Amino acid sequence: MESFSLILAIVVVTALAFDFTNGFHDTANAMATTISTGAMKPKVAVAMSAVLNLVGAFLSVEVANTISKGLVDEAGIRPEVIFAALVGAILWNLLTWLVGLPSSSSHALMGGLIGATIASAGVGAVHGDVLVTKVLIPAIAAPLVAGIAAMLATRLTYSLGSKAESNASKKGYRTGQIASAGLVSLAHGTNDAQKTMGIITLALVAGGAVAPDSDPPMWVILSAGLAIALGTYLGGWRIIRTMGKGLTDLQPQQGFAAQTSAATVILASSHIGFSLSTTHSVSGSVMGAGLGRKGGVVRWSTATRMFVAWGLTLPAAALVGALAEYVTGFGSWGTAVVAVFLIASSAAIWKLSRREVVDHTNVNDTNVNDTDDAEPAGVVTTAMAAVTPPPAGGSATASEDPVPAFPSQAIVERTPTTTTTV
Repeated sequence: MESFSLILAIVVVTALAFDFTNGFHDTANAMATTISTGAMKPKVAVAMSAVLNLVGAFLSVEVANTISKGLVDEAGIRPEVIFAALVGAILWNLLTWLVGLPSSSSHALMGGLIGATIASAGVGAVHGDVLVTKVLIPAIAAPLVAGIAAMLATRLTYSLGSKAESNASKKGYRTGQIASAGLVSLAHGTNDAQKTMGIITLALVAGGAVAPDSDPPMWVILSAGLAIALGTYLGGWRIIRTMGKGLTDLQPQQGFAAQTSAATVILASSHIGFSLSTTHSVSGSVMGAGLGRKGGVVRWSTATRMFVAWGLTLPAAALVGALAEYVTGFGSWGTAVVAVFLIASSAAIWKLSRREVVDHTNVNDTNVNDTDDAEPAGVVTTAMAAVTPPPAGGSATASEDPVPAFPSQAIVERTPTTTTTV
């Protein structure tokens, strides 16, 4: 076992706390569909997702190595820098969870690390080529690749199932949703749990506990997998509920194609060490599936709001990380101030969240946020709720059905949006 200093122990605990928030923040990417359609009960769905996240954490260490060995210069990093980076990432995750906004935990972590590193060692300590090739390019490419794959898969699915009996087809695709949701969960564990492994390994190298260029120790892999699994099990119900609003109206065939395409992209990226966001991948696949069905629509005004939020994630976390690093630079008391600030801010956010409790008992309530001033839906929002099968007897839209089948339809009726029809 490595020798630990107090600051190194604090960094490891904080990293696992981030991993925990990552778990409940991203559960919706995999499980909101099966929960919203009733294919699985909420607690069973998140339990399955938690187990698969844990399994996925052991499948590869390529993404962890990208973070621990490639993104920043190990020689110029102190454990306090990594602590400051984690503060930025955790606070962004908690703030976006509070408002039920699906965003990238991956980019929050990257942003926090980049900001804290620049504040500590200057711009030169960030490896720009790695940032561009293994973080920024995948952030742009992942939704595009997943979207194209989902669009083609959707068209193929409709073509192959054109003569199938309707009810049997719905039942089959609902079962398929469970399988594809499990695949997304496995992919999420393979990609996202590794990011915390990489951060902890970087901290161990910075603190002199392990040799440079080391792979994550087994205890790091296990602890990171357990932390993200525990966070996943607790559900992230606020974001799962947000997923019930709409980027597009998808039928079961589209939902199955979207999740399968997203999982394929995530698993492939993990294998080659690309640190991408599951949120971006799922969102792109949902839009592609929406465009893949004849008559399908994508609400581009909603998509634009999500794109703006994605764009703010990295710089916002970087700014907080840089400020936290500046304070820790004053010594032990500065680190203590940052730690107290993180704990106090997290407690305040938790207290605010108790004003309107969302859990497995009311995550599917149709009257939640059903007000005229409700926040418009985000991108991944439909990712999951949109895979809900249409009402019996046909595929109703918000304009055709006076009593909406899903919350997303009620909101679409009152919120002017721009649509693109294929």
